[in-house]
Amino acid sequence: MQREFVVLVNEMDEPLGEMEKLQAHNLGVLHRAFSVFIFNEKGEMLLQQRAVSKYHSGGLWTNACCGHPRPGEETKIAAARRLMEEMGIASEMHFKNKFIYKTKFDNSLTEHELDHIFIGKFSGTMMLNPEEVQDYKWISTPELLIWMKQQPQSFTFWFRLILDKFLY
Repeated sequence: MQREFVVLVNEMDEPLGEMEKLQAHNLGVLHRAFSVFIFNEKGEMLLQQRAVSKYHSGGLWTNACCGHPRPGEETKIAAARRLMEEMGIASEMHFKNKFIYKTKFDNSLTEHELDHIFIGKFSGTMMLNPEEVQDYKWISTPELLIWMKQQPQSFTFWFRLILDKFLY
């Protein structure tokens, strides 16, 4: 498996260097990330269920895709790349916002990310990558909010945070 590197940043999103992805999550250092939210023509949000084999948050539901830009890669380009790699779809996206969060997982990894949020639209057929995605669904806002209230543990930390702070 190819080693992946992330872009280390300060709170102003200025690059400070790079580090191997797993090492960055082991040390909990701040690095650049993105989260993509996709909606269909009915206004429903695309959710993916992360593959159980993922190194953290496996089996949890989350936004259409997320990831990290590679050193030297524009964040929006990286978001489009990961959307294709994970879900097998392409979408025009626009930047919504960015924020910093930090959380520690049960496996002792820490996400400390400056997360860029992108919004896009898609209607069509997907080609899911089974190494990344276990399942997907389109869901209306009312259904999602009820599900999240009843079973918040079914969703990733960053997804709940973004919905609460930026989307709803």
